[in-house]
Amino acid sequence: MPETLPAPGRPIVFFDGGCPLCRREIGHYQRLDTAAAVDWRDIHADAEPLAARGIEWEQAMQRMHAIAPDGQVRSGAWAFVLVWRHLPYYRWMGAVLHRLPPVVWMMDAVYRLFARYRWRSRCADGLCRPDR
Repeated sequence: MPETLPAPGRPIVFFDGGCPLCRREIGHYQRLDTAAAVDWRDIHADAEPLAARGIEWEQAMQRMHAIAPDGQVRSGAWAFVLVWRHLPYYRWMGAVLHRLPPVVWMMDAVYRLFARYRWRSRCADGLCRPDR
């Protein structure tokens, strides 16, 4: 299996395309991404690219994951900050938050609670297995 590497300067974002809330939020970001600055990967439709990075499907379904252009894997609020740094209208916020790790840590704590609730209400029963 070929390794999934981001294009130079372009992060890869893994998201749950089977989740209505996730689709709506990522759809918003995709509409803003007119320069194709982000490589969007729906892991509900195709979970294969995760394995190349050692990310388990359940992990990726529980928290948003992204691969930075330097190859580092980010998840949760850290993944959002990475995405925001590449999108119009959010770029300034991503740049500011990138320089304020304590704020991102707090955001991540809140995100962790939300993600746990989303996982339990949507996926814990096995209904959101990937399409294969």
